Amino acid sequence: MKTLRTIAEVRAELAGRGEIGLVPTMGAFHEGHLSLIRAARAENEVLVVSLFVNPAQFDEQADLAAYPRDEARDAHLSEEAGVDVLFAPPYTEMYPPCHETWVDVERLGADLEGAHRPGHFRGVATICLKLFNIVHPRRAYFGQKDAQQVAVVRRLIEDLNLEVELRALPTVRDPDGLALSSRNARLSREEREQALALPSALATGAEAFRLGRDAVAATRAQLNGLTEDYVAVLHTDNATLLTAAVRVGETRLIDNVLLKGEL
Repeated sequence: MKTLRTIAEVRAELAGRGEIGLVPTMGAFHEGHLSLIRAARAENEVLVVSLFVNPAQFDEQADLAAYPRDEARDAHLSEEAGVDVLFAPPYTEMYPPCHETWVDVERLGADLEGAHRPGHFRGVATICLKLFNIVHPRRAYFGQKDAQQVAVVRRLIEDLNLEVELRALPTVRDPDGLALSSRNARLSREEREQALALPSALATGAEAFRLGRDAVAATRAQLNGLTEDYVAVLHTDNATLLTAAVRVGETRLIDNVLLKGEL
């Protein structure tokens, strides 16, 4: 595996190679990331993983500062998983001082996460477009846990006629049902127990939906005191999901369940 820091190095390394799979990440790998990497390894001749904590995706500086970082561990896991190129650029490589161009997916990016984290999806869309232009992947891999992000990037690809296939893989969960997230490491033991109310409440809401009842109300009734940012039904082009964001202590968690269709 090669760890590369510059756009020029990546382009030179990938020139003339076969079909490329890209897994965009912000590091702090867990089994969710590794499931994407394994899928990409199986489906592509060349596998690129990007590791870049994108400041443009954070609306709170404290959240950016607290985001877990362990490049040495991530690099070790990447090499074990068969990654060919780990692209880990510094901030100034992706956003040089002269940078002033941004991509905004207006409707999909304005609601839910977009409303609670202003500018978040502008950051997501911009960094994804930059990575697509640098790596030229045939396929790019994302997890269902970030369902609205998947919808935003899919719209980006379609609207800008990009030759990238977006692959959305199911959410990976711990045995107790909590969706894997880099932010889970911030939870105390007591907070982690409290956080289990989120997947449980979403399961209750999904069952209510199947019975023709109000899925949002059913979910809210089972949050057991978690601080809600939102609970909503998200409609994408091909799917309907029940999605929620809550705060457990100082940690913000998101999760969703598929109600119908395919993300």
